[in-house]
Amino acid sequence: MMLEVNGTSVETDIQGFLQHEEEWSENFAKEQAQKDSIQLFNDHWELIYYFREYHDANMISPTMHTLVKELGGKNKSHHEQKAYEKHIYSLFHTDPVHEICKLAGLPLPPPDT
Repeated sequence: MMLEVNGTSVETDIQGFLQHEEEWSENFAKEQAQKDSIQLFNDHWELIYYFREYHDANMISPTMHTLVKELGGKNKSHHEQKAYEKHIYSLFHTDPVHEICKLAGLPLPPPDT
């Protein structure tokens, strides 16, 4: 499939994941988010860039568990980490890791086990 980004066609798979990671841009994320009915705010962008940096360093996307532990506070209580996880779900309603990977131009993540 093709997604129009600033007058350029960008190739995606049927779910909207980029076929060529090097074609990622903020404009791609904005167009894909609009297509997926997601309005992007600062918290969304922080997660998108966190995923890109994590993937660059580890060659894999973080799991929800990793995301909550690292960004929700390693030394925070279980209750505070659960509150952060709920916040992530308030930003990305269905499958946050899947949705963030898509917007970040990363491959489809494996199932979170």
